[in-house]
Amino acid sequence: MTQRDTGNNAMTLFNMAGVATAYGMLALSIWLAPVNLSTKGFWGMGVFLLTLSLVNLVKYRIDARIREDRLTRLEEARDDRMLEEFVADRSDRGA
Repeated sequence: MTQRDTGNNAMTLFNMAGVATAYGMLALSIWLAPVNLSTKGFWGMGVFLLTLSLVNLVKYRIDARIREDRLTRLEEARDDRMLEEFVADRSDRGA
């Protein structure tokens, strides 16, 4: 494991701990809120659906970036191949 991977893993762990702490504190505040159970359930569903939406948004953004990078690499490889064929064709004519 490289130093960069260790730093990335540490930051991921730190962020996961922060998210777990935030959810724990939110759950405690909902539990202790002076409202009836149906309101607490509604708040809980809202938090869950917001979390689900954010995870999906991040996933789709990452997928879009990966797709763009892959297309860029394919175009660069195609351009390099065309350039190599052009140079090889020019050298065959000159010989």
